[in-house]
Amino acid sequence: MRILLWLLFLVGFGILNAQTPEKEYRIYDVKGKKEIKIDELISQLLSADVVFFGEEHNDSIAHLLQFNVFKGLHENSRRKVILSLEMFQTDVQLVMDEYLAGLISESNFERDARKWNNYADYRPLVEYAKSEGIYVLAANAPTRYTNMVTANGLESLNGLSKQARQLIPPLPIDTLTGEYYEKFVNLMGGHGNMGTMKIYQTQNLWDATMAWKIAEVLKKKQKTHMVLHLNGRFHTDEKLGTFAQLKKYGPKLKAVNISSFAHESLDHPNWAEWEKLGDYVIITKIMN
Repeated sequence: MRILLWLLFLVGFGILNAQTPEKEYRIYDVKGKKEIKIDELISQLLSADVVFFGEEHNDSIAHLLQFNVFKGLHENSRRKVILSLEMFQTDVQLVMDEYLAGLISESNFERDARKWNNYADYRPLVEYAKSEGIYVLAANAPTRYTNMVTANGLESLNGLSKQARQLIPPLPIDTLTGEYYEKFVNLMGGHGNMGTMKIYQTQNLWDATMAWKIAEVLKKKQKTHMVLHLNGRFHTDEKLGTFAQLKKYGPKLKAVNISSFAHESLDHPNWAEWEKLGDYVIITKIMN
């Protein structure tokens, strides 16, 4: 099924719309409490400075919709669109830039940029950006630093060199408390789980780095650029995590979030649950 979906993508945006109608997904405007079409979604997103598209990483239909949103924003926005990705880390920005400029081969790019195992799901977006001259932001924190935090806490980052600190937000990193922490603890199995706080601090480093990079790239460019950022939906659901961190680094930026996930039913919106989850909810068909 995944191969079939990508073949449909490769033949073009119009064919995708024809072959993946509402039987594959639904898009819901949560505030308006109504179902909308993808062109309506794109139109409504144009006024945002930052669009967070929260995904489940193994959802092929969502990846296709991400491409459609990216292409639609690029074609319809009066501003230039920047693609920001959780899937690449800040220390490979040079590699990303070299590939987009056509200076290095794709095989070298994929190796040196430490592509995700499912990079095939994101490759069409990167290739579209390359063909259209669109900047792609490698937004996530380097693994070696997140591993430091998992082992020794956020304080361990104080030992990094000045050069290394250029790859992460200014220290100290804000450890979000309250609702996000409780949500994370519940995911990890409760407060009795030893090491949960350090793992949570790692989550905060991921969140803060992505938010910081987005705010930095839009500094002095808010009127001429907008950002579409892709990340796992836990980072931005309920406007917590990366979404909340952006308020610190770019308080004047207008951000909206999309929460996309597979569900057994496409046709029964749960407004009571979704009204807090995101500005838009995309439900995709569970693929066998």
